[in-house]
Amino acid sequence: MAKRELTDDASALIEQVREALPSFETTERIAEFFKLLGDPTRVRILAALAEGELCVSDLASALGMERTAVSHQLRILRSARLVRARRDGKMICYSFDDDHVDGLFRLAKEHIAEA
Repeated sequence: MAKRELTDDASALIEQVREALPSFETTERIAEFFKLLGDPTRVRILAALAEGELCVSDLASALGMERTAVSHQLRILRSARLVRARRDGKMICYSFDDDHVDGLFRLAKEHIAEA
C-alpha cells in the first residue's frame, strides 16, 4: 500500500491535532475517570445524587443496597472528587462535588436517551 502524500492543509491539520492532544498524564486521568463510571452501582448512586443531597442510609434505602456497600462506593467516588460529604450532626450527607459532575452526568443521560 502506497503512503499517502500529505497536502499542506493536511500537514497543518495534523500539527494542530498534535498540539491540541492532552498530555499522557491527562489522558490517563480521563481514562480513570471514565473507568469509575463503568460500574453500574456507582452510576446508580450518581443518579440518586442527581436528585439531591442524600445520606448513606437514604441512598441504601433508595437503591435497595446495604449501607456498607453504599459507603464503599461513596469512598471511591469521593476519592475521585465526584461526590463530596457534608456532616449534619451524626449523619454524613453526599452530593455532587461540583456542577461539572452534574453536567457530565446529565449529558451522558441525554446522550443515551437519544440512541
